[in-house]
Amino acid sequence: QVQLVESGGGLVQAGGSLRLSCAASGRAFSSYNMGWFRQAPGKEREFVANIRWSAGTGSTYYADSVKGRFTISRDNAKNMMYLQMNSLKPEDTAVYYCAAAAASFFVVLPSRYDYWGQGTQVTVSS
Repeated sequence: QVQLVESGGGLVQAGGSLRLSCAASGRAFSSYNMGWFRQAPGKEREFVANIRWSAGTGSTYYADSVKGRFTISRDNAKNMMYLQMNSLKPEDTAVYYCAAAAASFFVVLPSRYDYWGQGTQVTVSS
């Protein structure tokens, strides 16, 4: 069982930066693949980034829309995951969710994730 709590959202101007955090409880955190998703009003939940449990070289994956601007990371010792978001755009406005998956494949699909946080709002003004 893993419980997830996001923080760090807020209002920022276009071109600015935010760092989201995801605090996890549960002893098995390090064995889960972790992801960030987002959902804008009237739209489906959208994959943002994924990081595998070992967080070794080549273990991250990003949606094309955020590649080069966002960086996902994790600290297994602290049961934490992060999303550094730079060069933010108004179209990045959404509720951002962290999620944990036992699955290793098709990690862009929300259905592959077993646990979800409550979300944190990110608003980017133009």
